[in-house]
Order: sequence, then C-alpha cells, then structure tokens
Amino acid sequence: MQAYAAPIIRHSHHGEREVMLASYGMIPKEKMSTGAKRYSTMNARAETIGQLRTYAKPWREGMLCLVPMQHFFEPCYESGKAERWKIGLRNEADFAVAGIYKEWDEIEGAQKSYSFTQITINANDHPLMKRFHKPGDEKRSLVIVHRHHYDDWLSSKNPEFARSFFHCYPASEMDFP
Repeated sequence: MQAYAAPIIRHSHHGEREVMLASYGMIPKEKMSTGAKRYSTMNARAETIGQLRTYAKPWREGMLCLVPMQHFFEPCYESGKAERWKIGLRNEADFAVAGIYKEWDEIEGAQKSYSFTQITINANDHPLMKRFHKPGDEKRSLVIVHRHHYDDWLSSKNPEFARSFFHCYPASEMDFP
C-alpha cells in the first residue's frame, strides 16, 4: 500500500543522522497531477534509478535515506497460491534498506513534506529471494544496508559510489519461515 507515513533516516545538513516521517511512495497521490496516470512509486529499480524522471534528480543529488524495519513481506507462490513470507535478519532485531527521498514545498514554501522509495535489485540468482513473486516474473530484492555502512550510504554524493551498495544480502544471514 502506498502513501502512508513511515520513518526514514537521512543525514542532516550537519552530517548527523536524523529520523523523520515521510510518505511511502516517491510521488504521493496528492502530488500527482489531476488526470495523470496513476502508478506505483513504492520501489525504484537500481538499473533505472538515474534515468527515470521520477527518481533521477534525487538520485543525482544524493538524497539518500535508510528505511528502518524489523522485517518485510514477499509473496511466495511455491504452493500454487500467493503466501506472504516474513523476511528479516537472523542476528539483527532491526535493520534498514536503501532508499531515496524527495522534499516537497507545502503552504507556499513555509513548510516541507517528504516522500521516499525503496531501492530494489535483481535477485534471480539469490538462494532465498529468487523464491518470491509470481512464476515467470523477474525476482527482485530490497537493498539491505549493513549496519556498519549506514553513514557511508547516507553521506554518498556520488551516484557511482552509491551503486557499490547494490548487492543482495547474504541468504545465510536472513531469517524466514
């Protein structure tokens, strides 16, 4: 579901981590033009993040964030029907995934609001993540950032360096049913 408020972590102007609420989905529904085609902006594909108009500017400007969570859900179709699997990390109660965020001017620029999207990568060869999504569909995974790399991710202003974080988390360190 898109457009609910969720916490994100970003670096402040002083380079310190700060937590804020942002709308889940890069373009909140209330910001879409009247009559515009509705589409999901909940996830940004790593392969096209710097090319698509929805994500390119925040990506180039290094508006990187972390999306904290304790687990996420993916649909598994191995039984023949979609079953939601809860996925977390084996030795971490909480973790964060890579994202980008956008600032929006509100009330004639007197206030700002924020929105975000999570970044996904191809997971066709990942031992765990390849088990999810509809048969025949490309397999995708969120980019889980190792805890000791949080500040490296948040402070990256070089898109090519930021791409070095785009890899699947080791399946042996993930927890699932």
